[in-house]
Amino acid sequence: MSFEQLGLSTDLLRAISDQGYVNPTPIQEQAIPVILEGKDVMGGAQTGTGKTASFTLPMLQRLQVHANTSMSPARHPVRALILVPTRELAMQVHDSVKTYNKYSALRSTVVYGGVSIDTQIDIVRSGVEILVATPGRLLDHIQQKTLTLAKVEVLILDEADRMLDMGFLPDIKQIIQLLPEHRQNLMFSATFSPDIKKLASKLLHNPVLIEVAKQNSVSELITHVVYPVESAKKQELLVRLIQQENLQQVLVFTRTKHGADRLAQRLNRHEITSEAIHGDRNQLQRTQALDNFKQGQIRVLVATDVAARGLDIEELSHVINFELPNNPEDYVHRIGRTGRAGAKGFAISLVSKEENSLLVDIEKLLGIKIKSEQISGFELKETSVNDSKKSAPSEEQRTKRGGLSKQNKKTNSFVKHGEKVIHFNKEGMTRNTKRANNKADDPLFTQPYISKYADVNALIDESSELNKKPNHRQLSKRPVPALFISPATNKQKKSEAS
Repeated sequence: MSFEQLGLSTDLLRAISDQGYVNPTPIQEQAIPVILEGKDVMGGAQTGTGKTASFTLPMLQRLQVHANTSMSPARHPVRALILVPTRELAMQVHDSVKTYNKYSALRSTVVYGGVSIDTQIDIVRSGVEILVATPGRLLDHIQQKTLTLAKVEVLILDEADRMLDMGFLPDIKQIIQLLPEHRQNLMFSATFSPDIKKLASKLLHNPVLIEVAKQNSVSELITHVVYPVESAKKQELLVRLIQQENLQQVLVFTRTKHGADRLAQRLNRHEITSEAIHGDRNQLQRTQALDNFKQGQIRVLVATDVAARGLDIEELSHVINFELPNNPEDYVHRIGRTGRAGAKGFAISLVSKEENSLLVDIEKLLGIKIKSEQISGFELKETSVNDSKKSAPSEEQRTKRGGLSKQNKKTNSFVKHGEKVIHFNKEGMTRNTKRANNKADDPLFTQPYISKYADVNALIDESSELNKKPNHRQLSKRPVPALFISPATNKQKKSEAS
């Protein structure tokens, strides 16, 4: 089947021809006619299968009735909203829209975080029919009232599974509440988790399910290889693989941002030009690193899972998992960067003993057993059965050792001489038995007490003498200095004297 048979307009066919495409991919062949009919679609397709064009082309066809050259923003309200999880994917989708919209008067733009919102505001306020956005930045524009979604006719969720993984579900629900009730909904996802199916049941109305491959599957053109290696030797093995195979363009994935930075620095020290791309890099740095990689100025691009979506690199032959992802679905998206558009690709994973459980989950998801290969000098250290038998003592040896230990049994080091152990609730307790046998040498305890008083009457007489001392009440009878005599008392004395 050719694109002409799909019912696309002449302008779209010209744009497709300019890109050198002749025949649609399976996902395009199935999705384009259904979307042109205005039906809701739930599409599942591997990355690199032409999924973006499968919804971009029919969307442009349906919005063509709104194309106009008016300068008034009111004549260019948002008619189609495309939500994506990452900046890179947003730019990729918008590039696709511009590519196929080159012969139309429809306006489009893209908004995402990591850059100033001011430049985006001017473009949005001028009016656009097609808006590609990340959920967070779109809500920023809505809060600043720079756009309205009241006239949206088509809602597209691309990489919906990744948006849910990144925690965008509350934002998506908030955005959906601002849309018209009657609209066309398209959802595309590489994997179908229970959360995706739950969202689809609430969002889509009698959707047409389109799957061009088994769920959670990968391209058959990709060769998977696992290299078991100790964690401490992973960097050394990666350098060996790149240099030995003379790889000129490699995409390497790590789990953390700091790990990506450290790995890029290590590769550069071995004269392997590398750059890292992750969420902490601003948009200018990420775009520059990606452009340098595409143009061949660097050999290795080290990325995290956040940056895995939207990396569209032509003829990328090798993807290396320096660390396996915690989520097995992320493995599908990582290696989906290679083996695209009918080209062969290689997915290499460096797996330590600590990551064996992650590897099992990935193999279970894919339904295949990934081939494992060893490289000399990087083998995992494993304890052999013979070594374990040699190290295990025989019954005779255990008995002999037990007899010797009983003969040479010593008291516990923490029990002092003269103490004995009392077992209480199976726990050892000590009680000092020597203290009870010690005799005090102090005369206070050894000599009899002799009072200095001959009889009790002498003690009473001494006590009465002590009681004769003046107390605080008797001090008031002492003469008081004149300075402290009250004026009334002073006048009374003068009158008596006269």
